Amino acid sequence: MQTDRLKIFTGNANRPLAEEICAHLNVPLGQCLVKRFSDGEVYLQILENVRGADVFVVQPTSNPGDRHLMELLLMVDALKRASAERITAVMPYYGYARQDRKDKPRVPISSKLVADLLTAAGANRALTMDLHAPQIQGFFNIPVDHLFATPVLVEYFQRLALPDLTVVSPDAGGVERARFFAKNLAAPLAIVDKRREEVNVAEVMHVIGDVSGRTVLIVDDIVDTAGTLVKNAEALLHRGAKKVWATASHAVLSGPSVQRVTESKLEELVVTNSILLSPEARQCKKIKALSIAELMARAIQSIHEETSVSRLFL
Repeated sequence: MQTDRLKIFTGNANRPLAEEICAHLNVPLGQCLVKRFSDGEVYLQILENVRGADVFVVQPTSNPGDRHLMELLLMVDALKRASAERITAVMPYYGYARQDRKDKPRVPISSKLVADLLTAAGANRALTMDLHAPQIQGFFNIPVDHLFATPVLVEYFQRLALPDLTVVSPDAGGVERARFFAKNLAAPLAIVDKRREEVNVAEVMHVIGDVSGRTVLIVDDIVDTAGTLVKNAEALLHRGAKKVWATASHAVLSGPSVQRVTESKLEELVVTNSILLSPEARQCKKIKALSIAELMARAIQSIHEETSVSRLFL
């Protein structure tokens, strides 16, 4: 692969992932300075020549989302002003995605706003993974490559070969994702019907499908406070499930989430390293993170070489 024009930079959101991606591509991580003024403002400087380069900025907008998003926007702006030929914002986790429509009066569509900000900053395209809602791709006026973590996660559970497995979607919106798991694991599908009374609070209503005497795998895209996940696990066990596993692409894991997972009856929560896990989460024996670095590296290589990214879905 010709890497003379390929450059990869990162902010402070997930440097280990960026370093792992660079190792797969045999490309050094770009040098830049990202620090803060005393009042908290971001100071940023690119420390190497990028004129005419094909640049990829690896920066999930995870917690603290405001800070990491601003780092990404400033880095894109700096690269544009330094005459980079093309700038791709690589966001393994796309933050502010959960407000993707006006479901209440006088609320923003934050996922659209972030797309507009990236374009205004100078990004020529975006690369992301497992968007909370696929239609967010349409909020961009630049090309978007949308990857899925399912191949990485499915391979792990295929190796586990869990007996009497039933795959469960935690809500109606995640059925398509869960169906992909069920098909590749040759397992039946069930759905948890829930009603969300307020933000980060959900009440499990009932389970659609037979889970009695089965090993259950809950499939979701994001685990935030883990309150809904733990309630789902309890409901499934109450309905006769033998054991409950869970998987999610993005381990937001805010607030008391790690404690909840630790104290829950979950066998294991399997996530990816799209978000850098906290020390507490890394020490939790019930949380296992799989690497998406090779998947992201192959996508970056395809974009750089102008070949098909869709081959990564097969």
